Parts: sequence; C-alpha cells; structure tokens
Amino acid sequence: MDFSGRQWYTPNTKYMSKKETIYEGPLAIRGKGIGFFTIPNSPDDAEDIVIERENLSFALDGDVVKIEVFPKVGGKRQEGKVIEILDSKHREFVGVVKPAKEGRPERYLQPDNHRIHIRPILAEATEADEDMKVAVEISSWKSPHTEPIAKITEVLGKAGEHETEMKAIMRNGGFAQNFPIPVQQAAEKLFQDKEEIFTEAEKDPKRRDIRNVTTFTIDPADAKDFDDALSIRTLENGHTEVGIHIADVSHYVREGDAIDKEAQERGTSVYLVDRVIPMLPEILSNDLCSLRPNMDRLAFSAIFELNDNSEIQNEWYGQTIIHSDKRFSYEDAQSILDNQSGEFLNELNKLMELSRILRNRRYKSGAIVFEQPEVKFELDDAGKPIRAFTKERTETMLMIEDFMLLANKRVTEHVFKLTNSKNRDAAFIYRVHDNPNPDKIEELALYIHALGYEFETKKGMVSAKSINKLMKEVEGSPEENLIKTATIRSMAKALYSTKNIGHFGLAFKYYTHFTSPIRRYPDLMAHRMLRKHLDSVQINPKEVARYERLAVRCSEREMEAVRAERDSIKYKQVEFMLDKVGQTFDGVITGVTDWGAYVQEKNSQAEGLVRIANLGKDYFNHEPSQYRIKGDKKGKTFSLGDEVKIKLTNADLENKQLDFVIV
Repeated sequence: MDFSGRQWYTPNTKYMSKKETIYEGPLAIRGKGIGFFTIPNSPDDAEDIVIERENLSFALDGDVVKIEVFPKVGGKRQEGKVIEILDSKHREFVGVVKPAKEGRPERYLQPDNHRIHIRPILAEATEADEDMKVAVEISSWKSPHTEPIAKITEVLGKAGEHETEMKAIMRNGGFAQNFPIPVQQAAEKLFQDKEEIFTEAEKDPKRRDIRNVTTFTIDPADAKDFDDALSIRTLENGHTEVGIHIADVSHYVREGDAIDKEAQERGTSVYLVDRVIPMLPEILSNDLCSLRPNMDRLAFSAIFELNDNSEIQNEWYGQTIIHSDKRFSYEDAQSILDNQSGEFLNELNKLMELSRILRNRRYKSGAIVFEQPEVKFELDDAGKPIRAFTKERTETMLMIEDFMLLANKRVTEHVFKLTNSKNRDAAFIYRVHDNPNPDKIEELALYIHALGYEFETKKGMVSAKSINKLMKEVEGSPEENLIKTATIRSMAKALYSTKNIGHFGLAFKYYTHFTSPIRRYPDLMAHRMLRKHLDSVQINPKEVARYERLAVRCSEREMEAVRAERDSIKYKQVEFMLDKVGQTFDGVITGVTDWGAYVQEKNSQAEGLVRIANLGKDYFNHEPSQYRIKGDKKGKTFSLGDEVKIKLTNADLENKQLDFVIV
C-alpha cells in the first residue's frame, strides 16, 4: 500500500537475539487482530508463528510479508514480528460508515471483511454518510498504534439494500460489473467486423466445417452464454461420432489485446445470487462467441469415434465451424428422455447411454463422487428473497458433465502424446488436484467415526474407493451434506499450473479446463496452447513462465470468485430469515465449540449459532474428541449430526449472523 505520510515502525525488541530467523509468505489475521504465519515447507503438525497485534506493523490479512521469529520463551507458542510488507493485497476497503461514539470521537469505517482489524477514521465524512456502504482509500497511516485516516472514494448506497450489498460484495472481491471504455469499444469493433472475421476463419485449411452434423446445446434454463455444444451422428461402421464443441473465443480475443488483458485481470466470471459478472463483454459472451441456436459459429472441438461400450476408436482435435440446431434446457432434455418423446429423442438416448458407461467407468477408476445441494433463491422485484430452495440435479446435467470431462482429459493426454513424440516438454495449462494432507485425513476419520460411520484410512492415506463407499453410505441421511462438506474441506484445493501432478479427485493423470473459455481464462489459455501444439509450434521457457504466473493469478481469482458467491448466498440466507424470528425449523448440528453449537436450517441451509448459555439449565462442557457438548448434571448431549428442532431468536443482516435456540 502506498500510504501517504506512512512511516515505518519498529516493534519492541526486548525478546530478540542474534538467532532470529527471517521468512517470507502470506499473513493471516484472525480474531481481534492476532496474526498467524505458516513457515514455508514446515512439517504439517508444526504450529503457526503467532504475531501479536503490536508486532503486526502495517500488515493486514492476506498481505505477503517478511517476518522475524523471536527466540522461543519457555512453553509459550513461537512468536514473531512483521519487518516488511512485500505485497499488499488491499488497495481499498468497503464497509459501513459508523457514527462517532464514546471512545471514537470521529466517524469511522466498519469493514465488511471481518478479517480486517483496522477501523479507518473518516475525518471528512458527514452525517449524511452515516449507515451508508462506502469504498475508501487510506490517505495517511503514520503509526500502527493509531487508526489510519481514510477518504471516501465512492458511496455505494444505503447499507442493507439489495443493490448496495451486491455492489459491496463485488467490490470486496475486486470485481466490476462494467468494462473499461477501451474494452467495450474493442468488443464492439469485433462485432462490427464479425462477417469479415468469420470469412477469414473459413479459409483456414485446418478448420473443419461440420455444419451438416446434428448439433445442440444443453444448459441451465436461464443461461445466456453457451460455451459448449454436442454433435452426434452414426458412422457407416456402426460406431457413434460425438463432437464436443467449445466456443472459439481465441479466434476473436487475441493474446495481449485490450479484451485479453481485462479477461486476465478478471480471471473468471462470477455468479452471485441475482447476476453474472462476466469475464468477457456481453456482446462477446452472450452473442458473438456464444454457440447460439440456428446460427453458424466458430468452435474448438474434440471429436470422438466411440463404440457401443464408449471406447474411443479414433479422435480429432481442432477448430471447426458448427451450426446448433436446438437449444435445450437441462429440464427440456430430461423431459424428452423421461417421456421418450420429443425432438432429437434418438440422439439424446444414445448420448445418455454412452455417458452412463463413461460415468461408471470413471467411478470404477477411482473418481470421487461429490454431489452437493445448491441453494437458489426466488427474488422479488426489490431483490428480497421470497423463497429458498435446493436446485434439482437432473441426469442430463451429469450427461453433459461426462462429455466435458472426457474432452478435458483427452485434450490433455493428446498434448502429452504430441509433445512426447517430438521430444518436447508438454507445455500446457493443467487443472491439478494434489493428494490430501495425511493429517487432515486423520482428522476427517475421527469426525466421520464420531458420526457413527466407518472410514478406512492408513497412516493418513485414503483411497478414492473408501471415500466413495462413505458417500454411498451417507446418501439420504440427515448428515449427508455435513459429511460431504467436511470431506471436501479435507481435500487439497484444485489449482491451475503449468506443472502437472494429476487430479486426485477425478483420478486422472492428465487434466485441464478446456470447455468454458467464455467464463474461465485458463480455458482460453488451453485453446491457444493446444493450437500451438497442433501447429508444431514450440512454446519456449519464457512463455511457460508467463503462463505459470497467469495460472497462479487465475487460481487466486477463482478463490475470490467463490468467496464472493458464498458471501452473496450467506447474505440472502440471513435476509430470508429476517422476518422469521420466533419461528421453529428442522435443523442439524453442523459444529460444536467451546461457545456453543452451530446448526443448519434444512430448507435454506442457513447456518447459525446456539450459544452454550442457551442450551439449558446445566453446565455444559465441550468434548472435542467426542464431537459433542455434554451437560454436567443431567448428561444431556448435543452431538455433531444430531437432528434438532430450532427456533430463530435473532437475525443480524449487517454481520450476516443468525442466532437459534434448541426447542
């Protein structure tokens, strides 16, 4: 952060000696401003270095810092101090303007991000700004012992209003709905020149024209951008040719142009409860690049000749021209299959038959089956949630997923074969998923056993077979979602990288993201790199290093997008419950702590806290090893996974918190 008037501060050094050790890495701040630093490459069971608030200097949560570790004192946890900020992650702060009060003589900002421990003073704010949601930048911060001075750069609106809160979530994640004018102009120019660009593409001798092959899209009913389409035809030998066609964004968006740079910055499209924040301007995402029905479109395709056992006999990869004959929603296609009547029935039947074989084979090979409910909201005209429901998962969704996974896997294998045959490095963008951390697997095993299920592990190692067995056993149980969530959290995070380590969750040795270039930048990178390999163009080490930097950036943006999406859902869950204080619901205990039990309401999946003081007339103790809270006198227990009746006692929209009691 380039703070005006900023001065460096040196903490008290009374505990320092000549044996200090210096490390660099990201800082996490929790609670009331306590820092935690994980020493790079330390053992999994090593405790984080604690950095007390007075030793944080100007560092904030998420900053990449250089720390100095103090000599260990007795039985205390290892402590340290921040000595330099290498990369600040906070350029602005979003929150609510709070009025002056006792102990706070000036108006100040209450940040939305609860991990930001500072409360910037808004010296220029007026009474009209109070309770408004604003974006601020720090103008002066002279000592870590005092709060910084900040200025309001934009008033987003009244706190608590739908549009204001959605804007704040976007802003907190660093996402913007609108595109810079040069990017909009570049997109409009592409649209104006679309016929010339299309004609140029037709002249490419490597581009296949398959407009005469039956092709359709199957997407959510409310989808506006169509990344992928399927084609199908029966060959003379009786085999089935299935084409997986992906929007050819790379033909329109060229590396290094204004649109490409903006797409790199965004990294991904973001899906909030009421809107999409697109990666590409809508004139491209919803029109020019989108595989719309009854229109000729450019695609990048993976075409497979499959026998009746879904075994690949031949395959081809390259750019194409397609013509989608129909736009199905998942529900439309499912209805045709269920009723065995409707357009393209034979084609849909064959695709479903082949996809089921692919799916079963994938599961037998060790792919983990994670099916989690997705919460959706019906909003009124003002954006208020009037209904919360779980999105139904149709088999047509699984069918599309099967073919997208096939394309992603085989494209990556094809790149490996091409480069290996020419003795070149398999320079590519991979979607990787590391093996789970053994300590986390052992913790998960204890958790699962506490809920009464078997879960086979060996010294922190677990097989996909054991995980799938567990997923099958918990299906339909009250704790199904709880166990699936805990299992997912114990897994490593999937990331983008130019270094391939395989994908544990899918049990694939080679895997990429190829199928969504309209909404994910790594897919666009994969298209460009694939074309280079198909053209036998060497990707040099300097390019690979640049791609790796982009991969890291895209992984970060993906996590920020997921956080924004979860924040919007959490906000709507609490808002949905606002007028239900006093009502009773069915719930399940999702967590137990020293301060109470966390419970989840079944329909909206809204989570809240039952404070330990409200559990009953007894003295309750948290028993971590038993995953329960137990009363001293009567022995009443509240255990993880217990089904309970809960009453809502408070809904705090500003802090996104719900309070319940068990009835």
